[in-house]
Amino acid sequence: MDHTVHVIARIHSDFSTKFGIPRQSGLVDALRSTVIFEPEFRSSEAVRGLEGFSHIWLLWQFSRAVRDGWSPTVRPPRLGGNGRLGVFASRSPFRPNPIGLSAVRLVGVELGGGDGPLLHVAGADLMDGTPIYDIKPYIPYADAHPEATGGFTDAVPRRTLAVDCPPPLLEAVPAEKRGALLGVLAEDPRPSYQNDPRRVYGMSFAGVDVRFTVEGDRLTVREVVPQGEPPAAV
Repeated sequence: MDHTVHVIARIHSDFSTKFGIPRQSGLVDALRSTVIFEPEFRSSEAVRGLEGFSHIWLLWQFSRAVRDGWSPTVRPPRLGGNGRLGVFASRSPFRPNPIGLSAVRLVGVELGGGDGPLLHVAGADLMDGTPIYDIKPYIPYADAHPEATGGFTDAVPRRTLAVDCPPPLLEAVPAEKRGALLGVLAEDPRPSYQNDPRRVYGMSFAGVDVRFTVEGDRLTVREVVPQGEPPAAV
């Protein structure tokens, strides 16, 4: 029997575009986001007991990756865009059903208010406005598997960058967002197949546009301006 899947909530995050979003949830715990329920699902009874869990699962839609067709193979960024794997052996957004799954830390449950209840979470890898289909508690005894192996990801070491952001530029970022921004930049937002030290990259975060270069294992912030402002003349 067919069943309609409802969007129950949307997330409010600091990412207005896909560029810069960490490739997995939990990599940057300093990121803060808020899950806002759709009006018909705004019930404090629906989240009763959720505050007792440290983490939750978010089941959501890759809303910017919806397309008519699909490919059985994809090019995972972890492989530098050079190798192909089966779509079901990857977390690519380009899937028959564009559904994502993220484990995030539950910072708090806020009841009351016109938009409540609100779920405040840490470490989410979702763009602002992403539709959420379901929320479930993370249950350690069933969901954690320390003995698990990671397929091709085990063979590719996780790489982070040293971030050089001059204090005057960092001060242009809201104080409560600075740690999160530095964490996002350390995860190397660039497409993995791009490695031009002369290229200036740009990402939008928390109302500002951040422009940076990368040489070797060091990322240098070159400019931080209000979102939408054109780059400075060279």
